[in-house]
Amino acid sequence: MIESLVLSHQAPEEWRAQAEIFNEIFFVFLAIGTIVGIVVVTYTLLHLYKYRDRGDDDGDFDAPVLGEIPTGQQSGKSKKLFLSFGLSALIVISLVVYAYGLLLVVEQGPAEDVEPDMEVEVVGFQFGWEFNYENGHSELNTMHVPEDSVIELQVTSQDVWHNFGVAELRIKADSIPGQYANTWFTTDEPGEYLIMCYELCGSGHSDMDGEIVVMEQEEFDDWYAENEPDEDDEDEEENGANDEEEEEDS
Repeated sequence: MIESLVLSHQAPEEWRAQAEIFNEIFFVFLAIGTIVGIVVVTYTLLHLYKYRDRGDDDGDFDAPVLGEIPTGQQSGKSKKLFLSFGLSALIVISLVVYAYGLLLVVEQGPAEDVEPDMEVEVVGFQFGWEFNYENGHSELNTMHVPEDSVIELQVTSQDVWHNFGVAELRIKADSIPGQYANTWFTTDEPGEYLIMCYELCGSGHSDMDGEIVVMEQEEFDDWYAENEPDEDDEDEEENGANDEEEEEDS
């Protein structure tokens, strides 16, 4: 958990990784919940001790009546009750608004004027993943990316519904035929992250996994250059596509 907090350490502020956002929400809720819990338990224990049965009850105790709403006219106890209700409501509403604002970043993405360092198209199929790079290179089930970078993913599917997810990076996106879902993540240091499909998609669903390999920048540059398609390969692909179109027309 702590390791994922540094995933966006070197990324621009506008590109807050989903791992950072979810961890921030978790720790804020944990901290406030802990403080509220300590206050409530302490207050309860103090009053248990203060109003404990001493064995000298004189019969003047004004016990509450079931179903009766305190008016606050006779003592300050009901004022404290309504004050605690008000504070509780204020805390809950503030947390909801705060969390909703952060989750909008997850749903809508960062500012439009911020460019990612790299874009990759992710295509799900039964039962694997295809990754298409900006230079035209494609690979199956393994995505290579450079360290200290912001990676934007365009996720789709060529057959049935899938769900692209990487638990360690806290990223998840629906993979739907004919549609594209955007998600992103940031890389901090070299490593490998497990990719899984989180949507039941057929008999091979449990084997539909892959990995993201984060490489050092120089090593990635060499790999990227080596895997750049040649012009001859591109011409052959274009000719093949034209032949298929001609066959369909005929």
